[in-house]
Amino acid sequence: MRPHMHSDQASIKKSIRTYMMIGAALFVFTGITVAVNQVHLAVPLAITVALIIATMKGSMVASVFMHLSHEKKWIYGALILTVIGFAILMLVPSLTINDSIGTPIHVAAPAAAHTTH
Repeated sequence: MRPHMHSDQASIKKSIRTYMMIGAALFVFTGITVAVNQVHLAVPLAITVALIIATMKGSMVASVFMHLSHEKKWIYGALILTVIGFAILMLVPSLTINDSIGTPIHVAAPAAAHTTH
């Protein structure tokens, strides 16, 4: 008989209870999704609510069922890289708004096109 059998059984029961709670929460959020769909909200609000619900459900699945709650260093590293990448993707178009590279000459100087001789 193994000496840690009691703690193994306790941890298994705790894990099963956690899975059951998350499963119930996912069931509730699915019900909320169906209920919100019946309300017929305005499109921007409907998208916002849908994204919030999807984020909550995805976070629960990733953290518990994919065991990512035990990988905090990797998760925070990936999150930081995602934020940096998002910032770069938002910054690049804003840096190119006022450039004139590739602009045809007749668009760059419309005043010269209206002069008559």
